[in-house]
Amino acid sequence: MLDALRTYFHDKLPLTEAQFDTLAGLLTPRRLAKGEVLGRQGEPARFGAFVVRGCLRSYVTDARQKEHILQFAPENWWIADQHSLRHHAPALFTIEALEDSEVLLFGAGLYGQLPALGPEFQAFFYELLQNSLVAMQRRLIGVLSAPAEARYQEFQQLYPTLARRLPQRHIAAYLGITPESLSRLRAGRGRG
Repeated sequence: MLDALRTYFHDKLPLTEAQFDTLAGLLTPRRLAKGEVLGRQGEPARFGAFVVRGCLRSYVTDARQKEHILQFAPENWWIADQHSLRHHAPALFTIEALEDSEVLLFGAGLYGQLPALGPEFQAFFYELLQNSLVAMQRRLIGVLSAPAEARYQEFQQLYPTLARRLPQRHIAAYLGITPESLSRLRAGRGRG
């Protein structure tokens, strides 16, 4: 699993062997079965993950027990409830494996070790956090104001391989529409 992480960083930020060894020491390889929960809404998060293989999702469950998917994390994506992990606060969302997955887990200790990894790694990690914030802001604006067709097109651009891999109900929950509306969108027969 560490080879996948090495490839990921080679393409984005070449690390020295010492930096990679320090980072690898902060990560725990783990296999997650489809449906396995990594962290549960309302409980303090213990881990975030880098996805080597498979797909995870983050979602919230509302008072009517309806699920609202916030993010998918396929291969080479990071996923974590940052606030909960860093501050031991109740998690805002649940993280679950949608497929049998291989991940590299990290705990809150990763944040404290960023200085040891060097300023370029700190800058890279800061950029990851900024990109995550911008993505969530765009997603929120889209859910509040964009028509279903536009949200589906954005989903396809953001996650090009997931439309074929995931159940329709999960994609619909991400888009904020019903599975029937998603079927109509896919068939080009109407609005969500």
